[in-house]
Amino acid sequence: MIAARRRLLSGIAAMLVATKLARGESNLGWAAAFIRRSGDELSSIMAKASSTEARRRLLQPFIDRVVDVDTVARFCLGRFWRQATAKQQQDYLRLFHSVLMNAVLARVGDYERNEVHVAVERPEMRDGYVQVPTVVERTGNPPARVIWVVSPDADDPRIIDLLAEGASLRLTVRGDYSAFLARHDSDLDALIEALRQQACDGCTATKPGGR
Repeated sequence: MIAARRRLLSGIAAMLVATKLARGESNLGWAAAFIRRSGDELSSIMAKASSTEARRRLLQPFIDRVVDVDTVARFCLGRFWRQATAKQQQDYLRLFHSVLMNAVLARVGDYERNEVHVAVERPEMRDGYVQVPTVVERTGNPPARVIWVVSPDADDPRIIDLLAEGASLRLTVRGDYSAFLARHDSDLDALIEALRQQACDGCTATKPGGR
């Protein structure tokens, strides 16, 4: 579903734009610090950027550093990743980065107009990854509990998934893409074209999850 995919990208954006974080205390405190540091860095970037284009230029390397975008993108494509040609893989990854960037840019303006607080709770190791529970409070909205799944490398942590309402959103997005491909005879070029349209500012053409 389009809404599910948007929740994944918007959820990542929500974490990135929230800058007031409580300290999480545990032997995995580096994961809580990573989330807090990311928010602080984004706040600094937004203070420097005076235009959308400047924001895009500054945000892209930041997002690529804090989110394992390529790993998330490959996971979302599932078995179709192995079936794709080298050219299709390259195009798909590039467009996935652009779609995520657009989602972050769209959310930045929204969160600038609202006060947002994110409390980071005690991180814990599960299934080989670090889960960082958070409670997001935003003006005019009820508190939302979100769990960030972070790679276990304390020297180079990356966000790889988001659990909202108990559901893995990268799994939801993979189902979204799989359903789109099933309706289009497993045509990866059709998916790539849909993502290309989604990555274009102001485009209204077919998106994955649509018809």
